[in-house]
Amino acid sequence: MNDDKQPDPARRSLLKAAPLGALAIAAAARARAPEAPPAPATPAGGQKTQGYHETEHIRRYYRTAAYW
Repeated sequence: MNDDKQPDPARRSLLKAAPLGALAIAAAARARAPEAPPAPATPAGGQKTQGYHETEHIRRYYRTAAYW
């Protein structure tokens, strides 16, 4: 075998084109994605709630994640 041969640059074309394929896939997925749901309405009284709120969803998680 002759080790002083230069590599064929055409073999690297796949590696050069890979980012373009990923961008095309991401663009297609975004085009098919449904629209975002509307923002939730503010609670009665016009005040926004802040901080931690224990909801039924969170209580259910605590029950399933319990160690005892």
